[in-house]
Amino acid sequence: MSELPKWAEIVLVPLISLLLAALLSALIILAIGENPVEALQIMITGALGSTYGWGYTLYYATNFMFTGLAVAVAFHARLFNIGGEGQATLGGLGVALVCIHIPWPHWSLALLAAVGGAAFFGAAWAAIPAYLQAKRGSHIVITTIMFNFIAAAVLNYLLIGALKPKGSMEPATAKFPEPTHLPSFQDMFSTTETILFRGAPANVSFFVAVLACVAVWILIWHTRLGYEIRAFGQSETAAKYAGISPTKIIMITMMISGGLAGMMAVNNVMGEAERLILGSVEGAGFIGIAVALMGRSHPFGVFVAAILFGFLYQGGAELALWTGIPRELIVVIQALVILFTGALDNMVRMPLAKLFAALKRSPRAEA
Repeated sequence: MSELPKWAEIVLVPLISLLLAALLSALIILAIGENPVEALQIMITGALGSTYGWGYTLYYATNFMFTGLAVAVAFHARLFNIGGEGQATLGGLGVALVCIHIPWPHWSLALLAAVGGAAFFGAAWAAIPAYLQAKRGSHIVITTIMFNFIAAAVLNYLLIGALKPKGSMEPATAKFPEPTHLPSFQDMFSTTETILFRGAPANVSFFVAVLACVAVWILIWHTRLGYEIRAFGQSETAAKYAGISPTKIIMITMMISGGLAGMMAVNNVMGEAERLILGSVEGAGFIGIAVALMGRSHPFGVFVAAILFGFLYQGGAELALWTGIPRELIVVIQALVILFTGALDNMVRMPLAKLFAALKRSPRAEA
């Protein structure tokens, strides 16, 4: 099969896949007796039509940026990290310990420490499956899936025990102290005359996620370690021949991946809930897989795909609220986007490759 131009691979394939998913979604909405055009208008208005909608869209997108980057980094070494859910869960534990047990004078210092704590706990949790893969040959997919459930059990045990405040019946930590509360977009962008992003959970951690995208881009394409990761992903045999240690690459790559997933907790635990609760990850670790696939494991692609899935989450919630479309169908629409941009990717790529090959041959034939 002929190779596609780089721009077509990055832009055209995901765009056509997205349009196909939208078309099929429209047919399903039409089949249950709703108007797909009206549904799309409600989604756009609910997610992008106000600063409130943008606040929720960017909040969800922040979560997906972290987990999408986590999966993307692992993909470059041909490692399929499905443990983002558990790594983000344990990242929340790191954030909670930093925020509760250390008296911080200002949110900026607390944010730096929380980023470090979340990354450390996420990386440590990812290091165990990485070691099992590197030293024992245990498949990374199986171990990371299993560790998601173990992480949930560990957090449940701590929240009903050591971390639960006295007298509380809820499995959650105490509210974080006031100096650790992160500025929301409402705090940052409102004026005395105009209040923007009223009540939306988007906060300063969005900019941390953007910086993480830039850092991953520098790491993967502008450092020696990034070159070694990509070389190992292209051919383990050739990488070993060049003196690159498989154990080192697997361990470092998975720890970076786990650290990125853990950093998601800065947004949802420290920035939104301002305490650690059960189920705070809400499936973002798995959505990160779709975000990385759609973004072609490139940080800019991950950024754009995360915004798209943030739009789907917020727009879908508005759709379920204002129409007769059941909430379960919103999940189906999201699943169709994942299906077309991920599993059915070649269905779009192969015809496009043939088309570009034919166009390339045509001028030669005329000559």
